[in-house]
Amino acid sequence: MLNRIIAFSGFVIVAAIIATPAQDGVETVERSGQSSSDGFDGGSSSASTDSSWYAGTHTLTRSADGHFYANIDVNGASMRMLVDTGASVVALTERDALDAGLTWNPDDVGPIGRGASGTVYGVATTIDSIELGGIAQRNVRAIIIPQGLDISLLGQSFLGGIRSVEIANGQMALDDG
Repeated sequence: MLNRIIAFSGFVIVAAIIATPAQDGVETVERSGQSSSDGFDGGSSSASTDSSWYAGTHTLTRSADGHFYANIDVNGASMRMLVDTGASVVALTERDALDAGLTWNPDDVGPIGRGASGTVYGVATTIDSIELGGIAQRNVRAIIIPQGLDISLLGQSFLGGIRSVEIANGQMALDDG
């Protein structure tokens, strides 16, 4: 499964250039200051409680598989995403896109890039709102990948709107202050 995620990460950069027109309009709209925690235990869905808000920073803990995962609200729907600093845009699985109320015409799904297992098909969209523990943005570019993506990816179309993202000592600090 991780090999597929890594392969998708590589193509998302190319896919963003091919399938998503450049858009201005990612804007930070609020920071709630609420306590939040995100962690991931390899194959478990339980969150740990060792990350928190302090001075406008949200901290994620590296999971046992070496990746960072976060609980995200997309258009008000909660979902778990792999934080992918190498992905140009947010990439949503079909299930997560539907949960977020996104719709698309199946006729619009087309090739958006190539992964290790061949051509990847998807459709470009714009997400009204994404929130990670109080860091909220509107009008975020994304790609919906109806088949073949096991977990949604939180890419640079969201992360690029955050003042700083730093990784050290098994922690990812997202500072929007």
